[in-house]
Amino acid sequence: MGTVINVILWIIFGAFCGGIAQFLVPGKQNLGWIASIALGVVGSFVGGFLWTFFQTGQGQFSPGGIIMSIVGATVLLAIYVFATKRR
Repeated sequence: MGTVINVILWIIFGAFCGGIAQFLVPGKQNLGWIASIALGVVGSFVGGFLWTFFQTGQGQFSPGGIIMSIVGATVLLAIYVFATKRR
């Protein structure tokens, strides 16, 4: 049961990070809600991993980890927008 709840929480947090990333990155993003959640989850994982790699003496959840998750999702979205931009 705990694993199912963790997956649901990752999806909710991914939607949160993906939504904020879409708000922060200028321009048109042709992403649906599933792609936005996936982008948020991957960005959250990358940013959260980087935060836990550099942090010292903090618990599992911290404001810096949340901020890095949003930064990770924003960077991934910016790369996606740049890669799919029409010339």
